[in-house]
Amino acid sequence: MSQVSPDAIERLLSRRGYRLTAPRRNLLEVMAGLGDHFVAEGIVSAAPEVGRATVFRTLRLLQDLGVVCQVVLDDGTLAYRLAPEEHHHHVLCVECGAAEDFSSPALESVLREVEESTGFTVEAHRLELYGRCSVCRASDH
Repeated sequence: MSQVSPDAIERLLSRRGYRLTAPRRNLLEVMAGLGDHFVAEGIVSAAPEVGRATVFRTLRLLQDLGVVCQVVLDDGTLAYRLAPEEHHHHVLCVECGAAEDFSSPALESVLREVEESTGFTVEAHRLELYGRCSVCRASDH
C-alpha cells in the first residue's frame, strides 16, 4: 500500500471545501519527513513556526478526511501515519518500530458478520498487530 501523495491530499481538501494553506502544506511536509509514524509533539517540535493549535486542528482535519490515521504503538503511545487511500489496518514491529499497512477481505467479512449478529452498525474500529519484522528476525541469527 502506498501513502497518499501531497497532490492527492490537495485535491481531496479542495473537493471537501478546504484549502491547502501554507501551514497545512508545511505540516504535511513535516509529517512526511518524520518517517513511518510520528507523535503530535514531534510535529509541534519540527514545525515551530506553526502554532500548536493549528497542528492539532490540522491533525484532526486530516484524520477526519482519512489522510492521517492513528496507530497505537505497543507501549500505548498514540502515533499517526500518513494513510493510504484505502481502508487498512496496521502491523508494527515491537523491536525497531517499523509499521506496515495491510488490508484483508477476510477481516471485512468478519466486520459484516459482527454487524449482522449484533444488530450494530460498525462505524469505526482499529486493529494493530504487534510482532517482529523480517529484518529484526533475521538479525537474531
